[in-house]
Amino acid sequence: MAFEYPEDLKYLDSHEYVRLEGENATIGISAFAIDQLGDIVFLELPEVGARVTKGEAFGTVESVKAVEDLNSPVSGTVTECNNAMVDSPEELADEPYGKGWLIKVTVENPNDIDDAMSAQEYSAKVEGE
Repeated sequence: MAFEYPEDLKYLDSHEYVRLEGENATIGISAFAIDQLGDIVFLELPEVGARVTKGEAFGTVESVKAVEDLNSPVSGTVTECNNAMVDSPEELADEPYGKGWLIKVTVENPNDIDDAMSAQEYSAKVEGE
């Protein structure tokens, strides 16, 4: 099954994505990850004002199959949490790159995402698995 991987995003091995606009990052999880998880039943996100650290967990996503950490692609301060997804985590699958974002962060160092994968690299990795 082929999934969509928007070109304006960068992707992590752990299946999070980041959209960087200036010093503002929008973070979520890829359509591939959502498909692998199956029915998502619970989502835990940090509070606004919390600090996230690149490579460390900022929350969890729980499905009927597994509980997975959500890892931050950047370090910075959480400016917004998508409470609509916390309230209705099953809707993540509907629009993971649009209304299904998880957190927004003011980034300390935009170079944090330099080692993240492009859409093509991520697609090759996951579609090849």
